Amino acid sequence: MSPGSTIVVKNVEQLTIDSVSIELDIPAELRNAYAYTHGQYITLEATIDGQKVRRSYSLYTSPTEGSWRVAVKQIPGGVFSTFAVNVLKAGDTLTAFSPDGNFYIPIDDTKKNRYVAFAAGSGITPITSIMKSHLQGEPDCHFKLFLLNRSVSSIILREEIEGLKNIFLSRVEINYFLSRQQRQNPLFNGRFTSEKITQLSESFFNPLETDAFFLCGPQEMVITIQDTLTQMGVPKEKIHFELFFTSADGETQKQIEEIVEHQSEYATIHVIDGDRKMEVPMTKSQTSILDAALDYQADLPFACKGGVCCTCKAKLVEGEVKMKLNYGLEDHEVEAGYILTCQAIPVTESVTVDFNI
Repeated sequence: MSPGSTIVVKNVEQLTIDSVSIELDIPAELRNAYAYTHGQYITLEATIDGQKVRRSYSLYTSPTEGSWRVAVKQIPGGVFSTFAVNVLKAGDTLTAFSPDGNFYIPIDDTKKNRYVAFAAGSGITPITSIMKSHLQGEPDCHFKLFLLNRSVSSIILREEIEGLKNIFLSRVEINYFLSRQQRQNPLFNGRFTSEKITQLSESFFNPLETDAFFLCGPQEMVITIQDTLTQMGVPKEKIHFELFFTSADGETQKQIEEIVEHQSEYATIHVIDGDRKMEVPMTKSQTSILDAALDYQADLPFACKGGVCCTCKAKLVEGEVKMKLNYGLEDHEVEAGYILTCQAIPVTESVTVDFNI
């Protein structure tokens, strides 16, 4: 992650009763630095009640639009989201970091790809960017979207996705699912379950003839759909996902506790970041390598601190660590020695991590 820049908020638009769209006014001289790929996120930082608060939000625009817009939904107790929905206005400034993320596949205008997307709530934001980009860049592709919300009034970016259906009428299919509002067809009532995904595969799409799946939403939903598709024979490499909210269930919490038992009582973390090298002391009271470095006043990249966004990714050069959670790194990245420093704890007394990746 490159150093952040102060960016003016161009516009704040109410989307639903508890969500807004934020458009950033990226100046011409910074547009190359803030260039992005469909499906990526941008990290924003604001000073709220005297504290710097940093969060990542997916861009729902396509790179071809020449604009940078995110949708922010207020969540209970969410410091940044509450600020964005209730306080932030056009003309204010935020610190923005260059876009990042791996939730995408390349555009290929030579193929007739068939895509299926499942999203819930604000999970529609990167999916919207992905749909726009593929539909515009691949003239023969088709997209089927299954979107879950509480009610019709809570659907974020509904005008955007309905607009895509109107423009690409024969190539887009949108199916709405509601959890707190009844629909005539019971199939479209309630959350996604394994049984429901099986029903959909029998009537709406052939899982083995689908070129790529995109899943975005809460952890439980994404894992349920991923496991169901895998059981149907869909190769893992065709299933792309991003988590919006993560929570440790009982079994996961138990695994975390077992990992923490291996943490060194005291360790020295050697941090390489750009041309800087520093030695960071870490005790068992500190919950991750990233937190220990931040306590030491190191200016390192991070965003979600939940093991999802990979902003804090670094390469383990020396020593041994364990990660409590990992929702962002692929298996081949872990095998190559990459770690999420927000989740990594040292199990040896000396560890070296390199952020120059």
